[in-house]
Amino acid sequence: MRYSLLDLSPVPEGSTPAESLRNTVDLARHAEAWGYHRYWLAEHHNMPGIASAATAVLVGQVAAHTRAMRVGAGGIMLPNHAPLAVAEAFGTLATLYPDRIDLGLGRAPGGDAAVMQALGVNHARAERFHEEVAELRALLGDEQPGRQVRALPGEGTHVPLWILGSSLHGAQVAAMLGLPYAFASHFAPAAMEQALEVYRRYFKPSETLEKPHAMIAVNVFAAETEAEAVKMRTTMQQSFYRLRTGQPGKMPAPVDDISTVIPAGAQRQIDAALQVNATGTREQVADQMRAIVERYQPDEVILTGQIFHHEQRLRSFELAAEVMRDVGVAEAA
Repeated sequence: MRYSLLDLSPVPEGSTPAESLRNTVDLARHAEAWGYHRYWLAEHHNMPGIASAATAVLVGQVAAHTRAMRVGAGGIMLPNHAPLAVAEAFGTLATLYPDRIDLGLGRAPGGDAAVMQALGVNHARAERFHEEVAELRALLGDEQPGRQVRALPGEGTHVPLWILGSSLHGAQVAAMLGLPYAFASHFAPAAMEQALEVYRRYFKPSETLEKPHAMIAVNVFAAETEAEAVKMRTTMQQSFYRLRTGQPGKMPAPVDDISTVIPAGAQRQIDAALQVNATGTREQVADQMRAIVERYQPDEVILTGQIFHHEQRLRSFELAAEVMRDVGVAEAA
């Protein structure tokens, strides 16, 4: 089973975006050595704790500092951009780094109403998501004689498209267009089982895929001891709580007792949103990952997790890679 990595280029308290971007490149280099198949970055706007707003730029930086690992967007929020502009950006990346670039597409805004206004986003475009995906696919496909507008570079690169989602809509679009599907189970797992079932049931083979290919996201916090891993996870819990309560900021430092910073009622909601996770020692994470894989039967897994200290983040993803190699061997057997 292929395992990949989703990096939001987090900006910890006391740090700067410049440091975070350097850490992203450092993590990507390590991830390639540890056997990660893809390295994805995500579009978010107006968020002090995330440095990957200019996603295509950062995809190029990571690709330039790695050699063979696939690099891409997980994803680009298509309603924020004209399909032609996306095709040109990712077509250029694919021209620079052939057969290495992925393009995951979402229909969420990647920011609040003020961000949408600043970007000039028309709310109605989200309703035409499937049409714009099809247009983007055509722009990146073979040359079409007589086409008035062409993506140059881009045309003929056939950049692989993925549909991202946390609801049934993305599953339906991916199935209808015969594209691979990535579910955002790392923060919105409620509809995962139903979405995967819809995607697999209604999938239509295409020139891209003969059969469904589903990837799920899992938060991983792996350390030498369970206590260290549990404490590492409190950073993401706090970040999610602050975001949900309208207090976005830089990534907070971990705490010894999460109940001291998040009320009990809110903690239950946060835990529900972040329930698809593997936390603990290498052995504990292995047990939890096997259970997740057995339950949801994904074709691929993408690992993520907001961790405050860069060295701990490196170690967590290194241990997770060891676990996924073992899980893959077990699945193959």
